[in-house]
Amino acid sequence: MPVTVLRFNLAAPSPAPAALSARYRAAVEMAAYADDRGLTTVQTEEHHATDNGWMPAPLAFAGAVLGATRRITVTVSALITPLHDPLRLAEEIAVLDLLGGGRLVTVAGIGYRPEEYAAHGRDWHWRGKLQDEVLETLLAAWKGEPFRYRGRTVRVTPRPYTQPHPLLLVGGSSRAAARRAARLGLPLFPSAHLPALEAYYHARRAEYGTEGWVMQPSARTCLLHVSEDPDRAWAEFGGHLLYEARTYAAWQTAGTESAVRSTAEDTGALRREGVYRIVTPAECVRLAGEAGAAGSLILHPLCGGMPVDEGWRSVQLFAEQVVPYLKET
Repeated sequence: MPVTVLRFNLAAPSPAPAALSARYRAAVEMAAYADDRGLTTVQTEEHHATDNGWMPAPLAFAGAVLGATRRITVTVSALITPLHDPLRLAEEIAVLDLLGGGRLVTVAGIGYRPEEYAAHGRDWHWRGKLQDEVLETLLAAWKGEPFRYRGRTVRVTPRPYTQPHPLLLVGGSSRAAARRAARLGLPLFPSAHLPALEAYYHARRAEYGTEGWVMQPSARTCLLHVSEDPDRAWAEFGGHLLYEARTYAAWQTAGTESAVRSTAEDTGALRREGVYRIVTPAECVRLAGEAGAAGSLILHPLCGGMPVDEGWRSVQLFAEQVVPYLKET
């Protein structure tokens, strides 16, 4: 059965607090509904310095989802770890790992927007050193023993539920990210389908004598919305998908590698491109067959300000008409 994902970033054009509050509550309720019906993952992410409410506090959101669910995995992909205080981050992830009984997965990203570093008073040019420090601190802190940190001896408690530590992957598309993951003995999560980077990671891992593995994205990643009438849905709601696609594309420089990359300027082009798709339940089942057991289906029900009612229709169609079929195959 492919991995079945609900993705939430809660971004919307000019979000008013009351409307955004309703969307946050709906996302948690959708996660609980998905948990009861056998979906495997809730995914969120971190961004700052936006005017659309794009998720800035994924660990707080992860805590709400973990508290409302019993078995579904919550993946933060990615957390911009250099923006966080290392000791405080170690504590927060440990508590979430205890709360969820090991259901939290954290992908440590370095980010690609200098304005996010500026907003948090971090030096963009030192991001590599900041990333090294935070990852090394997390691994030391989760042992539960005293260790040296910035010239003093500290100890972080409580110890996390997962041993030897909560699942932590290094995200990115650069050789520097692959070397960092290999040196620390952490898994690598490329930001796009990058087989050459996977080979480079394993070569460096062999040199360091560390263990590790790669969570390689599929060669083609698409974000799904399920509808019984895709033509109607594109006409009524395609603008929401286009809003997110254009916003995300505006952040990506020419050298950015991303599994989700769109160049569309209008909804027609976006539909033809196939990065964002509106599909019937039957078409979704077909996509699952193409993806195979190692693939994933990523449902994005509140994409770009999608109305909550329409988001619920997508989630319910997926849970009622797609997931049961996947369980039988």
